[in-house]
Amino acid sequence: MIRKEIIDPRRVRRLNPLEESAGPVIYWMSRDQRVRHNWALLHACEKANEFGSPVEVVFTLAPSFLGAPWRHYDFMFRGLEQVEDSLRAIGIPMSVLTGDPATELASYALKVVAGAVVTDFSSLRLPRSWKKSASEKLHCALYEVDAHNIVPCWLASTKQEFAARTIRPKLNALAGEFLTPYPEPAPRFQAAVVGHPAVQWDSLSSMFEADRSIGPVALKQPGENAAADQLQRFIDRILPCYMESRNDPNAGCVSGLSPYLHFGQVSAQHAALSALRSLAEAQSREAFVEELFIRRELAENYCYHNERYDTFDGIPDWAKATLAAHADDPRDHLYTADEFEHAGTHDPLWNAAQSELLKSGTIHGYMRMYWAKKILEWSDSPADAFDIAVMLNDRYALDGRDPNGYTGIAWSIGGLHDRQWFERPVYGKIRYMNAAGCARKFDVERYIRSVKSGNAIWPTGHWSDTP
Repeated sequence: MIRKEIIDPRRVRRLNPLEESAGPVIYWMSRDQRVRHNWALLHACEKANEFGSPVEVVFTLAPSFLGAPWRHYDFMFRGLEQVEDSLRAIGIPMSVLTGDPATELASYALKVVAGAVVTDFSSLRLPRSWKKSASEKLHCALYEVDAHNIVPCWLASTKQEFAARTIRPKLNALAGEFLTPYPEPAPRFQAAVVGHPAVQWDSLSSMFEADRSIGPVALKQPGENAAADQLQRFIDRILPCYMESRNDPNAGCVSGLSPYLHFGQVSAQHAALSALRSLAEAQSREAFVEELFIRRELAENYCYHNERYDTFDGIPDWAKATLAAHADDPRDHLYTADEFEHAGTHDPLWNAAQSELLKSGTIHGYMRMYWAKKILEWSDSPADAFDIAVMLNDRYALDGRDPNGYTGIAWSIGGLHDRQWFERPVYGKIRYMNAAGCARKFDVERYIRSVKSGNAIWPTGHWSDTP
């Protein structure tokens, strides 16, 4: 039985005032699509043990999610199929509901006379709106557990933080309390699942009308097991060179974890602990944890406290002012969204980055910054540039529609979490990047050749703000 004190109560918050009862406990899985290292599942098991009730995992599938194409649904479905198998192995059934998430979840909870519902946390508007609606429709208590962040987002800070330097001390002050190992799920009173119907994943896949012209990425295997393998490979082989070579797209010294983190197929907390316990030099361990913990949770903070996180309107006022002052500056090149999408610019380096995104669903973290900044430089307006970058990232990147991506674009185009730089045409006081600067960092021609030949090192890193 899981001891109550194992799960820090500050990871959990109640979303409605209704009482819990001895009925089945539902874990409404959403963002954290894994069995291991999952505080939300652990809390659901804890609740079930408390009342001597069974626990069930329910996943709700909306007809569409922010325009996600088939590439993303395929990655998610194949990962969830593994989740169902793993749950069944420990005696927990899984059901998938289709339709409006809040309505379907509330209806199902009423049907099984659920005693409580536990869900995981997202800082994005749409999932938050589903939870708000569900809190009003449910007949029982609804709890939210931040299983995605090391420090719960609502506890880390009560406001939008200015930069990494302002949130870092807050996160570090709580790291000792929250950066802890995980127990295993222990559903003691679980009913037999032998008779529970298996999810018909093929049927679910066929019913979705997502854009199938953007197909799966063959070289990137989804799921919790693949994520665990990638993490171990990174710790054993790549982390030792992380500090020295992470900004070189030719070196392959990045984690490759971003898609798995986005779909919740690996725990950031477990990944950070694994890195800190490794034999790599302290500088590499600390640099990785800085990206995974501080920068990533800074992005969560931005989206949680700024409703306009995915629009130009969300960037800082000083950035809006400086970009507006240079909005009419002549551009050496102008491209439409379609030309950007099809890698049709004059710049072989930018085209290589976009081609990498099209082929692999990823862009190396350093190249992502260059990619976004050149969209600013070659678009009709800064607002258009922001929209184009969001569209391309959300449409093609396996880690699209994510706080990390929205924040990375806002940093690159809108100066978010950055300081004001020397003023120049088009960019104003936004930090500038160019191909010559990239050439000083790495072998640009080699990178372009590798993308063209299909021999590029595909594992992706996080958006970075340390060029």
